[in-house]
Amino acid sequence: MADEQPRGIDHTDSIDSNDGPKQPDKKKSRRPANTAFRQQRLKAWQPILTPKTVLPLFFAIGIIFAPIGGALLYASAQVQEIRLDYTKCTEDAPTLSKDGGGFRGMPGSAVTTAFKSSNSSVNAQWAVEKNVSVELDNGVKVRNDRCHLKFTIPEEMGPPVLFYYHLTNFYQNHRRYVLSFDTDQLKGHKRSYSDIHNSDCTPLYGEENKPYYPCGLIANSMFNDTFSSPVLSNPPKASANETWEYLMHNNTGISWDSDKDLYGKTQYNYSDIIPPPNWIERYPDGYSKKTPPPNLKEWEAFQVWMRTAGLPTFSKLYQRNNTQAMWPGTYDLVIDYRFPTIAYKGTKSIIISTRTVVGGRNPFLGIAYVVVGGVCILLGTVFTITHLIRPRKLGDHTYLSWNNAPGAKSGPSTAVASGRELRPGEA
Repeated sequence: MADEQPRGIDHTDSIDSNDGPKQPDKKKSRRPANTAFRQQRLKAWQPILTPKTVLPLFFAIGIIFAPIGGALLYASAQVQEIRLDYTKCTEDAPTLSKDGGGFRGMPGSAVTTAFKSSNSSVNAQWAVEKNVSVELDNGVKVRNDRCHLKFTIPEEMGPPVLFYYHLTNFYQNHRRYVLSFDTDQLKGHKRSYSDIHNSDCTPLYGEENKPYYPCGLIANSMFNDTFSSPVLSNPPKASANETWEYLMHNNTGISWDSDKDLYGKTQYNYSDIIPPPNWIERYPDGYSKKTPPPNLKEWEAFQVWMRTAGLPTFSKLYQRNNTQAMWPGTYDLVIDYRFPTIAYKGTKSIIISTRTVVGGRNPFLGIAYVVVGGVCILLGTVFTITHLIRPRKLGDHTYLSWNNAPGAKSGPSTAVASGRELRPGEA
């Protein structure tokens, strides 16, 4: 009895008749699961391109695209526009006389118009005043040349009437330029000198341990010519020497709502920051209580400039009038000339334009639709004639490239229309 095993003790090496056979170890495999998706066995449908399907498709595309292109061209032609290039105003224009005369006609290459009547003449003229004292909107007085433009609007425009400045050969899309700003600083956050130094604003981040506000190449190169509202010199039903100002607004309604969300009022103290180098004329003594830093949240002209253009030739909205039409007549426009385009071989112009449901004057999209529609109809016609004159049987093997290889020993294949090749000796 002493050799009896205590109850409840199991031996791990004991063999139970109920135990199954030992399972082999599973081998690791990177093979995808055997499913239609993982094994790329999904059912597919591929259309067979036959003359009966392709030819109607060509004509359908042509019939759809051509009228759309015509409608776009018509809408673009309804836009009234005048463009005046004043790049060389300070060099080529005569000096304005004391009595406001001395105007001379602008060169034809500097004037571009688009009005409903083809024989409309704008009689564009210019004159220049040298070294004029001008007071900026922040109260600072500067001296610059002033360009005077006189032009005729032959027919009523708008509303709305939009006023743009137009630049050429200015590459806002340069990789280094387009990234040169600090998002947090523009939103109003107080970014330190070291923060700006390590940001995309380099190399224009600051000096003397003070950050530029706003920093970066885009803000530093902001367009700074200023324009008056056009003044009608011969308004209808007016007495002699009476003028009428066509008031245009440049502080509201010129930027996108999405742009405004990117900016905020700064948390900086004016003593903590300095203006960018090219803003020294506007802030000769830096930021101060008398000339505080701008509120970027409300400065829409700055927001428009910061929305960089994708091409070196572009237009940006400067001012507008949404409610009143621009009457026919002769207008005077004053431009304070500051932005240096000649230095980089560019040009600058003003554009006064209306718009339609498709936007401003741009015939490119309409021309593209008409060309695509015309090409499709032409190809459809050519292929239809070819199919009627020399039809081809579908699936004909005689047209396979390897059956017609000129370098083959037996020469080109002599297959019949059924697709069965002849064996040697059966000819």
